[in-house]
Amino acid sequence: MTAAAAHSYTVNLSILFNELPLLERPAAAAAAGFTAAELWWPFGENHDPSQAELDALRKAFTDAGVRLTGLNFLDDLVKGARGTASAPAESERFRANVPVAAALAESLGTKALNALYGNRATGVDPAEQDALALENLVIAARAAHSVGAILLIETLNRVESPDYALLTAEAAIEVVDKVNAATGLDNARFLCDLYHLAKNGEDLAAVIEKYADRIGHVQIADVPARNEPGTGELDFEDLFARLTAAGYRGRIGLEYKPSTGVSADSFAWLPRDLRAK
Repeated sequence: MTAAAAHSYTVNLSILFNELPLLERPAAAAAAGFTAAELWWPFGENHDPSQAELDALRKAFTDAGVRLTGLNFLDDLVKGARGTASAPAESERFRANVPVAAALAESLGTKALNALYGNRATGVDPAEQDALALENLVIAARAAHSVGAILLIETLNRVESPDYALLTAEAAIEVVDKVNAATGLDNARFLCDLYHLAKNGEDLAAVIEKYADRIGHVQIADVPARNEPGTGELDFEDLFARLTAAGYRGRIGLEYKPSTGVSADSFAWLPRDLRAK
């Protein structure tokens, strides 16, 4: 038995199968053998999509028999932002989006909501942004709690996201702890993205061991090109074994770009019988 067999998986449909229209991706994931998927915010810059748009997305998942296990709050990735939680100019949009995202999550049984922290804003004191982020993340954590979900806080990598505020595991953990202290709900968790951490040069084994009790979700891609496992430098057998030993029992999110450009061809590393666990 491989170390991968100890875990269950969820496929990120914002980066995989994105050669297809959004509403066709859940069925494509199901055809590849998956029963769980996750999404970045799927409506672009629209923080409050129409009921028809929301219903169409729900129907795509339910018709495919795929559960949405993770969802970003408004992230503004389509315009180069890395989240809106700490952005003064976007704070109203973030707050208006929180109940929309939480309701969508509740309707699909989604148990994890990811709030990307955001980039540093030119001319704004970082301390002011951090104070705003804490206010907004407290709102998000309470909304997540109300639908039985956790709130995820993520580190990104400085190569691709140099202006992002949380560029180390320690920085993200500090935010997690502050949110939990402020709410008393203990539902904020660290999104341990092994690709971003590795790109930052962090010791992945040390991060897993040190922060295991605060890890709420794990995402993967190989380094350096963000393709599927086996195309780069990371030893996923070792990493999966370390996660198991550390007590991680959550899903592994497949958040990588298919090396051939064809998503369905990028899963040979994961036996089909493990994709639906």
